[in-house]
Amino acid sequence: MNPLQSEPDSVHDVIGIGFGPSNLALAIAVQEHNAKVPDDERISAGFLEKQPRFGWHRGMLIDDATMQVSFLKDLVTMRDPTSDFSFLSYLSDRGRLVDFLNQKTLFPLRIEFHDYFEWAAARVGGLVDYGAEVVSVDPVAVEGEVRWLDVAFRDTGRPGRLTVRRARNVVVATGMEPHLPPGTVLSDRIWHNSELMPRVAELTDRRAPVRRAVVLGAGQSAAEAVDYLHRGFPDAEICSVFAKYGYTPADDSPMANRIFDPEAVDVYYNAPRGVKQALFDYHRSTNYSVVDMDLIESLSRTMYQEKVRGNQRLRMLNVSRIREVEVHEERLDVTVEYLPTGEREVLAADILVHATGYRPQDLGDRLGGIGKLCLRDEEDAVLVNRDHRVVTAPNVTAGIYLQGGTEHTHGITSTLLSHTAVRAGEIRDALLAERRTRSFPTTADAR
Repeated sequence: MNPLQSEPDSVHDVIGIGFGPSNLALAIAVQEHNAKVPDDERISAGFLEKQPRFGWHRGMLIDDATMQVSFLKDLVTMRDPTSDFSFLSYLSDRGRLVDFLNQKTLFPLRIEFHDYFEWAAARVGGLVDYGAEVVSVDPVAVEGEVRWLDVAFRDTGRPGRLTVRRARNVVVATGMEPHLPPGTVLSDRIWHNSELMPRVAELTDRRAPVRRAVVLGAGQSAAEAVDYLHRGFPDAEICSVFAKYGYTPADDSPMANRIFDPEAVDVYYNAPRGVKQALFDYHRSTNYSVVDMDLIESLSRTMYQEKVRGNQRLRMLNVSRIREVEVHEERLDVTVEYLPTGEREVLAADILVHATGYRPQDLGDRLGGIGKLCLRDEEDAVLVNRDHRVVTAPNVTAGIYLQGGTEHTHGITSTLLSHTAVRAGEIRDALLAERRTRSFPTTADAR
């Protein structure tokens, strides 16, 4: 072992890597189980999060933005409607239950739902280490059997030393990473939309002039960024660039929303590969590159009103792509091509926002030796069982579970809040089932 690493002195049943909503839901499920059983039946769990405190898409917590998922799909209700970790329990605790009911809505403000997450995270705070950046997960073998996993992490406040925790199982929930066009270099003028609010705050604090902002993308985040910048910089021109003819409305109809039902995961998981792809393609419009109709109509209304006044600040550069970005000391020159004719326009801009989505992180890229334990299919995708456990070689008895990055096996809900509560219960139950059917060595034997 590296001399800068501490020797693990115990074995956890499970270590969670990352502490966003998915592993927060798992922590709640574990804590609720442990509160009901004798000490020897409790799950020994710990969670590691590199952020200094709980945070979920903080850069897009726009004041008036609402959730796109019902509050009933919170951290617990779909798993256990009686849980006191529900959004309704949060509202009661905050003294706003009646006020919320009077709003007659299923969709809270995004900032309110984030406060709910923080409220829940504080109640399971004893299970979490913040400021803990995981750098590797390495197999520990005994007589050829990979029995444990050593999770090495550094304290982000004191990065010189690594701490190691040993676990029988890990649950990886590191979220998605921003997706950017090839060759993109981020800077003070070029951002991903995940940094929108802090970047705008910096500009405002510095009183930096913003005469034109360009937003690339056609999804909800892109439209929200366009709207936010248009309101935040009342003298600037805001240009939205996307390859579609217009924003596509999100399909939130009752029938289409059944793709988010818990039973839909079983259907998707057990379907042939061709059917999986067809289901994914048919229902992309429920989540990908789509915008809420209310926001589409609001932006369209704003554009028309500006045309009437003869002062059009909001421009939609549709059927277009950004072909080149030249960085100068005081500006960006953004070359936009109109695809039907090939005509190009150079926009002198102060900022460029890439609202180009996210992509899952590869296990091998982020967590070292753990990636070598995972079996993959012919398309190099990780094989995953229905209970969210990665398929590994027969000699690997340690468990690797995924929360996210399983769209190819479990469907669209893999990265969404819709299935979070149910998935957390499934993983907890899988950990309990494994514990009941196996006899583990003692802590002393694991050293």
